[in-house]
Amino acid sequence: MPTSASDESQPREEEVVPPTPGPRMGGPHMLAGSKIGSPRARVQRTHRLLRFARPSHWVATLAAEAPDTALGRLWRRVRYRLFGTPLASARELSERLSKKKALAIFASDALSSTAYATEEILVVLVLLGGAYLYLALPIAVAITLLLATVIMSYRQTVRAYPHGGGAYLVSSENLGRVAGALAAAALLTDYVLTVAVSISAGMLAAISAFGALAPYRVEIAVVALWAVALINLRGTRESGTVFAIPTYIFIGMFAAMLAAGLARLALGGGPGSLTQSAPPRETLVAVESLGMLLLLRAFSSGATALTGVEAIADGVMAFKPPEERNAATTMAWMGVILGTFFVGATFLAVREGVVPLENVSVISQIGRIAFGGATPPYYVLQVATALILVLAANTAFNGFPALASILAADGYMPRQFSYRGDRLSYSYGIVALGLVATTVLVIFGADTHRLIPLYAVGVFVAFTLAQAGLTVRWYRRRHPGWWRAAAISGGGAAATGIVTVIVSVSKFTHGAWVVLLLIPAFVWGLWQIHRHYARIDRALAIPEDAQLALAERSPTLGAHPVVVPVREINLVSLRAIEYARSLSRAVTAVHVVRASTEATAAFEERWRQLVSDVPLAVVESPYRSFLGPFMAFINALPVPPEAPLTIVVPEFRPDRWWQWFLHNRTGDRIEHAVAARPGAVVTRATVGIRGLQQFSARTVRPARPAG
Repeated sequence: MPTSASDESQPREEEVVPPTPGPRMGGPHMLAGSKIGSPRARVQRTHRLLRFARPSHWVATLAAEAPDTALGRLWRRVRYRLFGTPLASARELSERLSKKKALAIFASDALSSTAYATEEILVVLVLLGGAYLYLALPIAVAITLLLATVIMSYRQTVRAYPHGGGAYLVSSENLGRVAGALAAAALLTDYVLTVAVSISAGMLAAISAFGALAPYRVEIAVVALWAVALINLRGTRESGTVFAIPTYIFIGMFAAMLAAGLARLALGGGPGSLTQSAPPRETLVAVESLGMLLLLRAFSSGATALTGVEAIADGVMAFKPPEERNAATTMAWMGVILGTFFVGATFLAVREGVVPLENVSVISQIGRIAFGGATPPYYVLQVATALILVLAANTAFNGFPALASILAADGYMPRQFSYRGDRLSYSYGIVALGLVATTVLVIFGADTHRLIPLYAVGVFVAFTLAQAGLTVRWYRRRHPGWWRAAAISGGGAAATGIVTVIVSVSKFTHGAWVVLLLIPAFVWGLWQIHRHYARIDRALAIPEDAQLALAERSPTLGAHPVVVPVREINLVSLRAIEYARSLSRAVTAVHVVRASTEATAAFEERWRQLVSDVPLAVVESPYRSFLGPFMAFINALPVPPEAPLTIVVPEFRPDRWWQWFLHNRTGDRIEHAVAARPGAVVTRATVGIRGLQQFSARTVRPARPAG
């Protein structure tokens, strides 16, 4: 007997349907299907957890994130104290950075390199004795010219790729996926070394002023590293506020040191002058002869001043609108300050006859000379230098997670790296970087001179690939004036390509061989992850024009509630739905939206096309979590805790053990969360590749031709 539309809109007898808003949303409200024959029932206070948006759509509140156990509540209080309360996704734009804060976050690595780049040049030149220290100045000028070329090229990158990604996106799009993976591996390696070198250099600056700290170098370095990581876990805007003060104090004190040092030379306050270099302050004995390889080694050591330039291009979306213009302006500021400080410090070191000493940095010696000894301004300079060197690791703590999230979205890293944490930061990337960098610090004893030879190889590989890719882009598109842009990018690619070879050859026996082996190994790892995800995506995919022929429901089925969490519409989730349909007539699919809600309408339309007889409930998660909003939905169902309730979790079974780390263990988390409900049963609908192939062959049918 046919049913009318009005009859179809009412729940059938004994059918349990998802929560439906009643007429009193301001207080206790109504949910549907609580008992046989009754379409509505009163449920107390569920509005605290789920806010009704529109039919079949709810929005989880922060209360939905509250844990049920005493231990969970204790951990939440600790977490909120350390990291702050969670921020909703809608706050993302307000968390973006102004140019002044962005300079403190993204440029601290590049600016802080002025504290050790000059010293690294001199460490090589002292092997020639005192006669050739003057060569540090032309080497610094050459590196600064290279810096200007790279800055101009990356400003073009920022405008061409305003959503960030830097060398990885430029290389992938214009040179191919292998080049993109190589650029990504080089940058990720460089970010790890940036943290290790910055923290180690900060320890040297502190030890230069306070020698008693020397025996505790590694321990203090590890504590400083995790302090920076903790601040970053509190969010981008908050870390910008914290880091801006020491960054600008360092800029002010370094500028004052240069001004005081130049004034001293101009007034004749010592053996050196603006035009004449003083003899070395320490006796030097030549142990090597002047040669091109040694000069190239000095150049490659000083080229560490360019590390960190890429970070702004990776983090364009952290800027306030207009993002690309603000990022390009910040990059120009960074280039001017860095070039001025680097050449200025090298000039003073050469003119004052400063040479590297153990446990006393070159900048510390210049500061003592410029400020007239161990005066208060000198100590302010040293403290500011130590702070910015430690905080320079913050550049990597922003660049690494941002790049890792892009790689995860493209399937080159575990997809967990694309998730934002409570404070809208990429928590997985921050923690992973902290763990790897801690390992490097411990292995190398937080010694800057042992780490520097490993440094700069990765960043110059990325520089070269990015600029070569940009040159190809300009040539293909040929917009008005393209040849000018191509000349800048092409010139930069040629220059940094030459430097890459120089750095690799001159530092090979001093440790660069480790990085030259590590980067290809990293590329292999990224590629293996990508192959796995690509294979799984192909196996799980449902053709757009396909139709499903799921198994028929038995007419004798009961109506106890069955809930299926559905993240994506694929063969795994649909196999779980088919199994759930074999258990009950009251099956509900729940889709928790953790990121953008823009694709939700398309998701719902696709669901209606494929599974029209299973209702879909959409729960938006403003705080980007899954478990809290999902359990809020479960607890809002008009089902007593002791009543039967089945949760069917779609689960894919990888072929190899290591592939488990690339997938979420949603079933484990749900099982733990529903342990307090005696009537709840969690069933995992687990399937592997072979099972998916059999399911697809049985259920997926090609669409019928039109007409």
